[in-house]
Amino acid sequence: MSELSADGFLRVALSTMERVAAGQRDGVEKAAALIVDALRAGGVVHAFGSGHSEAFAMEIAGRAGGLVPTNRIALRDLVLFGGEPPSVLGPMLERDPSVAHRLYALAPVQPADVFVFASNSGVNGSIVELATLVKERGHGLIAVTSLAHSAGVDSRHPSGRKLSDIADVVLDNGAPYGDSTLALPGGGAVGAISSITAALLAQQVVVEVVRRMVEAGEAPPVYLSANIPGGDEHNHALEARYEGRIRRGA
Repeated sequence: MSELSADGFLRVALSTMERVAAGQRDGVEKAAALIVDALRAGGVVHAFGSGHSEAFAMEIAGRAGGLVPTNRIALRDLVLFGGEPPSVLGPMLERDPSVAHRLYALAPVQPADVFVFASNSGVNGSIVELATLVKERGHGLIAVTSLAHSAGVDSRHPSGRKLSDIADVVLDNGAPYGDSTLALPGGGAVGAISSITAALLAQQVVVEVVRRMVEAGEAPPVYLSANIPGGDEHNHALEARYEGRIRRGA
């Protein structure tokens, strides 16, 4: 059992990251290949995650050092783009399969696009339904999930399927059942790990995409920080290539 301390969590985090990096190398390469193929065909990358998994989508879409042809899908799109009242949002919304069809319809999707989803449990209705819809429409789908947690819980989707059952490429974030890593004396645990390892996987996939493009003699469309001189000009010029395809905002 790991020590219940900041240093104890650091040791667990480092060992988990090393295990994920080594164990998911083949999946990272497969995910990068899917994305490169989509970009070369004129597609963009749509990222989705609800709850804390939304942090993963933010690692993929619209950040310095990341790919420009990326779009983040979020449950709040129902309000921002779909005209629903803010009261529709809540912690139970991610369990509702019906919202997936609205999210897909509201997104600027084209046939060549590829999707990257993150869900630690991989069982909630919205993400399973959206994954199902994405595959029915012929898109490539990459999933980041905890296989350990997903195996320990039932699906909340009527089909009984989980995200890992649907995706073309599944990346295991290495998180344990329940996500947290340090046991408490009276029960329960602290030290959640999935956001850390999901961010690692996101950056590994992006770097692998860029490596493949550079080695092929292509100029990868990568963001500069908006907080350095020339960053805005560089980024706006690249974003113009994908006008109407990518959304930036809340």
